[in-house]
Amino acid sequence: MNFEFTVTQVLLYIILIAVAIMAIIFILKYMLNNQKDLKTKYEAKNLNSLLVARNKYPEVDSFKLRNTVLLAGLVFSLAMVFFAFNWTTYEKKMDLTGYDLQVEEDIEMAPPPTKEPPPPPPPPPPPVIEAVPDNQIIDEEDQPVFASQDITENTQVAVPVDTARKAPPPPPPPPPEDKEEIFVMAEDMPRFPGCEDKGTKADKEQCANNKLMEYIYTNLKYPAIATENGIEGRVTIRFVVDRDGKVGGVEILRDIGGGCGEAAKKVIEGMNNMPDRWLPGRQGGRKVKVYFTLPVIFKLNG
Repeated sequence: MNFEFTVTQVLLYIILIAVAIMAIIFILKYMLNNQKDLKTKYEAKNLNSLLVARNKYPEVDSFKLRNTVLLAGLVFSLAMVFFAFNWTTYEKKMDLTGYDLQVEEDIEMAPPPTKEPPPPPPPPPPPVIEAVPDNQIIDEEDQPVFASQDITENTQVAVPVDTARKAPPPPPPPPPEDKEEIFVMAEDMPRFPGCEDKGTKADKEQCANNKLMEYIYTNLKYPAIATENGIEGRVTIRFVVDRDGKVGGVEILRDIGGGCGEAAKKVIEGMNNMPDRWLPGRQGGRKVKVYFTLPVIFKLNG
């Protein structure tokens, strides 16, 4: 049989035990102090030893109650130990009725920025062609003199020496950037920690969603500007859970103003300070980076 006691019940039982002990002490003291005519009754008593003198009047001898008091103290101690061992703490339950982690509206997400290719170099200027007039007279003195290009056995041919230093070859182009793919949907989506002791996968996911909401609304602070202006609504946050279970790349996809988006973003970024990490997503049996979209509802009480 299991006994469960809350903090209030345990404190109440301990107070009752203390009151009972005090009541017993006062009752015994009252009974011992109201013994009458003991002097007349034991006036002719001869005290033969010091041990007898210790108990001048047997009716008020407190030592004869020693076993009873010890037994009562043992009972009270066992009762307190019983209540302490059955002291049960309960997890804080949050009312998540009507709350759904699915984002209903379609949110347009801009594609990630990519590096623009460098502009092409400007084309070379066209060559300038000078027109030669047809009526130009060429003087005989300006006629080129053609030398004989015949080569015989005795002709010495000089080998030209290339004194110009050749330029080094251009460096190879840099290797392309290795960008790891970030999945929008994975076979196993990331889960908030603390629910791996549950049975089925559905139970783990339900428990993880409940603990995620408990973490969000325990640490979320309603901005003062939004409170003063009565701003309520749904903020949508998207972040990345990497292969180590860390959270990064937090983005505000939908904001309602009044600092609500920044407040929700701050809570998400604080997940890296938790003692336990997220359970990373898996695709094909390997850990991968996965986007996680989370709606956060801001609602004023009263």
